Amino acid sequence: MLGRIFTVGGYTLLSRLTGFARDIMLAAILGAGPVADAFFVALRLPNHFRAIFAEGAFNAAWVPAYAHVHGEKGEAAAKLFADRIFTLLLASQVVLLIVAWLFMPQAMSILAPGFSEDAEQRKLAIELTRITFPYLLLITLVTLYGGMLNVMQRFASAAAASIFLNVAMMMTLAVAVWFPTAGHAAAWGVLISGFLQYFLLAGDLARHGGLPRFAPLKLDEDVRGFFRALGPATLGSMGTQVALFADTIIATFLPAGALSALYYADRLNQLPIGVIGIAIGTVLLPEMSRRITANDHDGAMKAQRRAFDFTLLFSVPFVAAFLTVPDEIMRALFARGAFSKADAAAAGATLAAYAIGLIPFVLIRSAVATFYARKDTATPVRASLTGIAVNVALKVALMGSLAQIGLALATAIGVWTNLLLVLFFAVRRGFLVLDRIWLMSLGKFLLTGIILAAAFWLIARFSGASLGAMRFHDEVTLALLAVGGTIVYALAILVLFDRRWLVSLVRG
Repeated sequence: MLGRIFTVGGYTLLSRLTGFARDIMLAAILGAGPVADAFFVALRLPNHFRAIFAEGAFNAAWVPAYAHVHGEKGEAAAKLFADRIFTLLLASQVVLLIVAWLFMPQAMSILAPGFSEDAEQRKLAIELTRITFPYLLLITLVTLYGGMLNVMQRFASAAAASIFLNVAMMMTLAVAVWFPTAGHAAAWGVLISGFLQYFLLAGDLARHGGLPRFAPLKLDEDVRGFFRALGPATLGSMGTQVALFADTIIATFLPAGALSALYYADRLNQLPIGVIGIAIGTVLLPEMSRRITANDHDGAMKAQRRAFDFTLLFSVPFVAAFLTVPDEIMRALFARGAFSKADAAAAGATLAAYAIGLIPFVLIRSAVATFYARKDTATPVRASLTGIAVNVALKVALMGSLAQIGLALATAIGVWTNLLLVLFFAVRRGFLVLDRIWLMSLGKFLLTGIILAAAFWLIARFSGASLGAMRFHDEVTLALLAVGGTIVYALAILVLFDRRWLVSLVRG
């Protein structure tokens, strides 16, 4: 499992790094004004639908179902099952695309009501969203193909696909002068990337398993079981995305730049979520599904516990950095061109608020895997809906006094509510045992985080006092934080965790 985690995590890290290069271009060219806000709405709408219905709900229902059919009934039955789901999926996505194109003005009134006061910005947002929305259809098929490849223990192409989003957007931004606005250039980059990702996954699946084809629709037991799981999975995967979606809606009422601050803060917050949380969760779900199908419940529980340890090991440094030195990070990465230091400060404060919920953000996918692997998509819904309720209520309460920072803080509290309830349900049903050894590990991770946060604070203060006059002060500070933080964290882990724990974590 470790090798597969590093495969997915490595490609995801490359995707995030190219994503930062893309965001640096976006910040320098778009800045944080009205055009940028319109584009981020156009980007977020299909991305939210993708995260909820494609990579979220669909993946949660599809991977265990396909693994079960493949393991219990053989390759031929799994192929027919995939053909039927592909046919239904493609038809539903085509209908959604047509409806979205036709009723985009009405949808924009609901999803970005704050734009109604600026006719030009509203018109631009509608135009850009019509360009980006077909990306949803393409990425849904990518998710279907990726799930099939994951069950075959092939993770590389699905993990690498998102790199094309960043590359395509950078290419179109590089020739932005050929487009009506830089927002148009970025939007066309999103759409082009959808085709590139589709052809990558389709080619891999064609070589190793065969692409799904159109099949006569028949609601047999396997198909009905998939849809019984899909409904609750949709609700269960909505928690985080509804929170971010609500951020988009509410932020349209805030001053110009609020959406941009949320976007850049979320982009950094998504680095550990993608590289660590999603990578480990992607590998863990088929692993647990395979073990549970083989009636190896103890092995499934051990795999999940190991996934938790890996997640915390790699997440603690991000939490410490985002809470203690968010301004330094934002200035070094984005404060150039049209993106000012004031914009960086706003985004940094928003990042710190998001970081409060970073641990549950990265753990939630591994936490719900114990239910999804058992084809129980209903239980996580209860936790998710409670988290949504807490989240939205706090957004309304905090947006007036804290603006976009309040929105991010509400998201963090909501995802903590979601995770704690999921863990409670798992422990109550015997799917997870929180024994003394693991609780001691949690305490040690907390202590390492405190030590690392103190180190970050001291390095930032030293850099500000000694290197403040240097031309590339922010970039040098970020480099010092990275090098110094790595050394301090490695030493803290070696001192607080014994060799036996480290060996067991690596070897399983």
